[in-house]
Amino acid sequence: MKITNDLTKRSRRQAAGFTLVEMVLVLGIVALLVGAGIVSLVGVLDSGKKTRVKADLNTITAAMRSYETDNMFLPSTEQGVMALVQKPSSRPAPANYTPKLKKMLLDPWGNPYHYKRPGAKDKGGFDVYSAGPDGLADTADDIGNWDL
Repeated sequence: MKITNDLTKRSRRQAAGFTLVEMVLVLGIVALLVGAGIVSLVGVLDSGKKTRVKADLNTITAAMRSYETDNMFLPSTEQGVMALVQKPSSRPAPANYTPKLKKMLLDPWGNPYHYKRPGAKDKGGFDVYSAGPDGLADTADDIGNWDL
């Protein structure tokens, strides 16, 4: 009888825990799932940045049109988007002047938006664009008001 009790105690002890191989296998599966999640999240973040750029471009374009309505002309390329934040220096601003934007907008990559008048894409109007992820203007990854 004593032999049976020893076998029963041993089998209970072995069944109570996990082996090292089982633990490593489970951790490996969890690591694969986390890695796949991170890879798919990067694509979502890039898409979100491009969507934000398009929203900012809509805001800047609307502010430029408002500036044009108030002043009867668009800002020069040298004035750029800063003209929407500061009072015009070429002539006295009206007493009820309010800036079109509260602050300068930066793209999701931390760079200021570019402005050209006359535009390269819109000859009669203006181009407002982000230099894109590479931060270099006039490259293939630029996102501009021509993409809206």
